[in-house]
Amino acid sequence: MAAFDYVIKEARIHARPAGFLAKDAANFASSVTISKDGKTADAKKIFSIMGLGLKAGDTVTFNIEGEDETKALADLEALIKTIW
Repeated sequence: MAAFDYVIKEARIHARPAGFLAKDAANFASSVTISKDGKTADAKKIFSIMGLGLKAGDTVTFNIEGEDETKALADLEALIKTIW
C-alpha cells in the first residue's frame, strides 16, 4: 500500500477539480481512497469526493493499493498539487 498526505490549498473543493481527480484515479487498477477526519471516499467517484466537504487547511490522506500503486501514487500526487 502507498499513501501520502496533502493539505488542501483551495478555499473549497468544487466539482471541476473533484472531477479531474476522479477521472485520473479511474485510469488505475489500484483502489484509491481519500480520508479526512475518519471519513473515507472512493477517489474514483466524484460525488464521494464531494461528500467529504474538503476546504482550505484540511489535511487529507490518499491511500492507494494495487498492482500499479507506485505509478498511481506519483501521478495522483502531481495532479493534486496542481488542482488543489
